[in-house]
Amino acid sequence: MDRPSEKREKNSPAYGQDIIAGRNAVSEALKSGRTIDSLYVQRGDKGGGLLSLIARAKEQGIPIKEADPRKLEHLCNGAVHQGVVAVAAVKEFSDLEDIFALAARRNEPPFLLICDELEDPHNLGAVIRTAECAGAHGVVIPKRRSVGLTYAVGKASAGAVEYLPVVRVQNLASLLEDLKRRGVWIYAADMDGSPWCETDFSGPVALVIGSEGRGVSRLIKEKSDFVVSLPIKGHINSLNASVAAGVLCYEVCRQRAGLTAVNR
Repeated sequence: MDRPSEKREKNSPAYGQDIIAGRNAVSEALKSGRTIDSLYVQRGDKGGGLLSLIARAKEQGIPIKEADPRKLEHLCNGAVHQGVVAVAAVKEFSDLEDIFALAARRNEPPFLLICDELEDPHNLGAVIRTAECAGAHGVVIPKRRSVGLTYAVGKASAGAVEYLPVVRVQNLASLLEDLKRRGVWIYAADMDGSPWCETDFSGPVALVIGSEGRGVSRLIKEKSDFVVSLPIKGHINSLNASVAAGVLCYEVCRQRAGLTAVNR
């Protein structure tokens, strides 16, 4: 019979799915070219072997995050981590060109979602799932201060990550400028915007969905072409990010399909 600690490791939803613990295991993962979402290193540890891993991760553009030993132990469910834990991505990230190529193949105006620092894997997974169902061509996330394509995100997306390009960029503000040059209109979702149902989404569209706690950041809102909002009738002053994304995605879908409201 398994000891209790062994059973917890085997049954943990993260263990063995997207977590790589220990210096040798992480080193081999980096050498093999496996897509790594992020690398956690023990705060204050400056050992030579760890510095070498950090340097290789930086060369591959992998975000480095410092964490205390308890955080590392939690990530790897108590396995020996030697001061380093890698979180592997369930799917390789795409390029922005992949999104535009998909739109061109479908002969449709580009339609993408930009997630401004979403940190909850279930929210990001739900956004990807909804975007794929609504006919979007891709989702963009920032490299920093955002959850990546972890096992939990893949599971919450119900497999949508296999079909929808997900792009990770260094700077969202620069991305918006690039999209504008390509003729894409930027719509930020925020409480102080125009009503969503009075907004024209018929052309090339990029919907910006803000983080769970802060919403869309000031700079990103300023760089957006439009700010749109959903009505709040209750006591809570905001919607869950993935719910707001779902409503707006299907408004884009409705307008593109030429569907009109039923006259009574």
